[in-house]
Amino acid sequence: MVRHSVARNIKLTLPALALAILTLAAPARARGDQTPELPTACETLNVEAGNRLSARVYALGVQIYRWSGTNWAFVGHEATLYADSCYEEQVGIHYAGPTWEANDGSTVKGTRVDGCTPYRGAIPWLLLKASSNSGNGVFGRVTFIQRINTIGGTAPAEAGAFIGDEARVPYTTEYYFYRAAKD
Repeated sequence: MVRHSVARNIKLTLPALALAILTLAAPARARGDQTPELPTACETLNVEAGNRLSARVYALGVQIYRWSGTNWAFVGHEATLYADSCYEEQVGIHYAGPTWEANDGSTVKGTRVDGCTPYRGAIPWLLLKASSNSGNGVFGRVTFIQRINTIGGTAPAEAGAFIGDEARVPYTTEYYFYRAAKD
């Protein structure tokens, strides 16, 4: 009896594990100039000519949703930005606006240009254009931002317990920051 239970659990978890492995195995890859090579379905997220990569960071955070009584409405996000994919060296934060703030005090706010969703169960990949900048640091002259290789962060599938119920859904992503090539 125990064998059948274990075998059944393995059969049920193998498809989920396979999907997770495929999702993680097919991220955008960096080109020689370190800019991401996007899948065909997401080519609209390429940055305009005349811009060059200035920074790449890894985000670990939450997407925040509030239950309206009929659906989950996106409220905002909170994330910590890291210089490395092991999330060891914090270099800034990401919050409403959307705004990215570097440890050096510089900030950039972005406006969505386009998006695509290459994987179900993950928030969309995005291209954003800088709408305002401040400071002289790493984000001070950013012109475009790409959010790619997202994992998680989608609204819960289950209804909220009450109107106003809040869900904080974990997500990870990579952000690529660009600035004018002449800078």
